[in-house]
Amino acid sequence: MKRIALFPGSFDPFTKGHEDIVLRGLRLFDEVVIGIGRNARKERYFSLEQMTQLIEEAFQQYPEVRVINYDDLTADVARTIGAKFLLRGLRNTTDFEYENGISQVNRYIYEEVETVFLITSPHLAPISSSIIRDLHRYGQKVDPFLPYQLEKVINQ
Repeated sequence: MKRIALFPGSFDPFTKGHEDIVLRGLRLFDEVVIGIGRNARKERYFSLEQMTQLIEEAFQQYPEVRVINYDDLTADVARTIGAKFLLRGLRNTTDFEYENGISQVNRYIYEEVETVFLITSPHLAPISSSIIRDLHRYGQKVDPFLPYQLEKVINQ
């Protein structure tokens, strides 16, 4: 049976830290599905369509990685795509506190799902999507923090 992991998030934007979790996840799972969830409480900074395209291009050499968009409970999406694992990255204890509660609820909704936490590689731990959005909003270059060239695509 294929070991499928869903890596859920808003990925606004998808960072080198996220890329690190996906690539390390490929050592554990046969397939990693990057799920870009819609959050009704948040307005996206980068469009969903553009981020999907950028992530797909970043992983084009990895057929075992695919990208989906969803507007549903993460546990239900995992069940629908046949994923028995949710893949999450942890940068610090604050991330753990937040993710722990979510993992318990996901398990309540979908008993067969296990959340697997990977500790972010130390050199990538300071990177967050919110910091990158702030840098970009104020005209700073953010490409060093991303696995694709955002500036080239945004300015086309």
